[in-house]
Parts: sequence; structure tokens; C-alpha cells
Amino acid sequence: MSRPPVYPTDPPNPSEGPDAEQPAGGTRPARPAAVFVVALIVATEATALLAAAAWYGYQLAAGSPVLSFWGAVFTLALLLAFSAWLYSVAVYLYRGYRWTRAAALVAQLFVLTIGFPTLTGGLPLAGMVMLIPAATAIVLLFHNKVISFASRTGSSTPAL
Repeated sequence: MSRPPVYPTDPPNPSEGPDAEQPAGGTRPARPAAVFVVALIVATEATALLAAAAWYGYQLAAGSPVLSFWGAVFTLALLLAFSAWLYSVAVYLYRGYRWTRAAALVAQLFVLTIGFPTLTGGLPLAGMVMLIPAATAIVLLFHNKVISFASRTGSSTPAL
């Protein structure tokens, strides 16, 4: 038997965390395995971008010739920023936020636009390593259970 909340801000159950928020319509569906798979694919892509940024930064620091130093620094900053963005998409998709489905879809479409030319340009293994996870993530993003789970919106404070 649980006690009633003493203050209006007390959660109904102290063991509930931020992942336990209920949508306005009632009970929250269980996290499907497809959400975990898509979040894992996105986090893996973020790790690959972070590794590419580390390699690019090492090459830049080692004195590799570049046409524009500041252009190379900007490219490095873009790699780091996109990696951080993908990590946040993976975390919030795993938590079930609605906006992450669109962000994950756009990221997969970017991977496809790089993967197809890589595949047909003489690097079939690298192309398949990009295309298979991206296609899997796109298919899973449109799965009914993923759509119903990823419907959480950010909690807003009352206006008055």
C-alpha cells in the first residue's frame, strides 16, 4: 500500500525515475526490442563519427597538408557536433521521446547517401557496413511498436 503524496510535486512511487513518466493517454507501453536496436545502431554510428573525428584531428595536428586550415578545423567541429547529436538522439530514443524518430531517420538517410556511392565505388565491404544497419534502422523506425513507444513529449510546466 502506498501513501498519498504529501506535496503535489511528489511522485506517486519514489522508485519511478524519469523513464517512468506516463503519457497523457494512460499506461506507457513496454520498451520494444526494436527501440533498443535502433538506439544501438545510432550510438554505433555516433561512435564511428567520433573515431573519424579523432583520426581527422590527429592528422590535422600531425601536419597533414590541407587547403584551408580553418576549413579543416570547421570540418572537425562538424564531426564532433554531429557525433554528440547522434549520441543524444540514441539516448532520448531509448527513453521514448517523439522527436528522436525524425532525427534518427534523417541520420540514416545521410548514411545511405554515403553508403551507396561507397558500395558502388569499389569498397563493397565498407558500403555494406553502412547500408545494412541504416536500412535496418529505417525499417524498425516505422514499426508499430516503435511508433507507439516513441510518443513521449517533453513535460512542460503549467502556464499559471
